[in-house]
Amino acid sequence: MAYTITDACISCGSCAADCPAGAISEGSAHFEIDADACLDCGACASTCPTGAIEN
Repeated sequence: MAYTITDACISCGSCAADCPAGAISEGSAHFEIDADACLDCGACASTCPTGAIEN
């Protein structure tokens, strides 16, 4: 199951920079994860300063 980004996202971009699959991009309200491209590795979740990324 792919990770998701909640509304707690502050759009800092740290998750996108650390995603090895390039599955994260800036959305209209906050960053978003492309579920089809997500490798479910958790690299993004470990770098999120607000804990906005959930599995």
